[in-house]
Amino acid sequence: MDYQNRPFRSLLYIPGSNVRALEKAQTLPCDGVIFDLEDAVAIEKKTEARQQVARFLREGDYGKRSLMVRTNGFGTGWARDDLEVICDCGPEAVLLPKVNSAADVKKLETILDEHPKCQNTSIWAMMESPLSVLNAKEIAASSPRMKGMVLGSNDLIKDLFAKHTQDREALISSMGICLLAARAYGLVCIDGVHNAFREQDGLRISCMQGRNMGFDGKSLIHPDQVYVANDIYRPSKGEIDLARRQMAAFEEAKAAGSGIAVLDGQIIENLHIVSAGNLLTKAAAIAKTEA
Repeated sequence: MDYQNRPFRSLLYIPGSNVRALEKAQTLPCDGVIFDLEDAVAIEKKTEARQQVARFLREGDYGKRSLMVRTNGFGTGWARDDLEVICDCGPEAVLLPKVNSAADVKKLETILDEHPKCQNTSIWAMMESPLSVLNAKEIAASSPRMKGMVLGSNDLIKDLFAKHTQDREALISSMGICLLAARAYGLVCIDGVHNAFREQDGLRISCMQGRNMGFDGKSLIHPDQVYVANDIYRPSKGEIDLARRQMAAFEEAKAAGSGIAVLDGQIIENLHIVSAGNLLTKAAAIAKTEA
C-alpha cells in the first residue's frame, strides 16, 4: 500500500466481538478501521473475536478504508493465537500493542516473514508506555514493514501517574517525541483517543491540537466521532486556495529567475512549496477516497 497517498484522518476502533459494529463499520465514512482484539474484548470473548474478525477480513466490504488488526500483546497468552488466525487472512496491517522496544517489532516481523500470506502486511506500533516513547526512534527504524505509530494516551496517562486534562499537558512531550520519530522515518502518526465520545466540543479541540502539532489523524472509539475528525483533519478550502496560489507565485518567480516569491505580503520559499504540495496531495487523496 502507498501510505503516502492515503488519508488517515479517522481510524475507528471496532471491538472484534461486536458483530453489529463490524457490519456497521462497512458503511461509516472513517478513513480506516482498527479491528480490536485487545482492550475492547473480554477474556471470555477472545477466541470468538479473532474468528469473527478473520471472517470479516475475508468476506466484508470495507471499500477504500485502511484496515488493521490490533492483536493482543506478546506479554499475554493470546498474541500467538491471534496471529495464527489473522495471518491466514493476509491482513493489510497489524497494530501491535505494548511495544516497548525494537525487539517487539522484530518479533512480529519474524512471524510475518514466515507466513506466505503476509508478505505485504505492514506493522503499526502502539506507543503507550514511557519506555516506548523513550525508544521511539529505535521502534520507528526497526523494520521496513513499519508504517505507522498510534499514540496510546490512556495507558501513557496511567503510567505517568498523570491526569486527563483538556489541554493534554501531561502528554505533550510524548506526542512530540513520537511525531519526531515518525517523521524522521517517514511513518504515519495517529493521535490518541478522546474518551468523552459524546463531547463534540472537547473532541474538536483535541483534534485541532493534534492537527496543529502535525499528526495525520485521530484514533476514535465511537462512530459519532468520525465526522469531527474528518472535518478537522481535512484541508479547508482556504488552505487549498492558498497552497495553489503559493505554488503559482513561486513558479512565476522561478520563471523570472528568482528563488523566492512574495504573496500577500509574505515571502514564499521552496520549503513553503513543499508544504503546499503535501497539503494538495492530502486533499486529492481525501477527494479520491470519498468519490
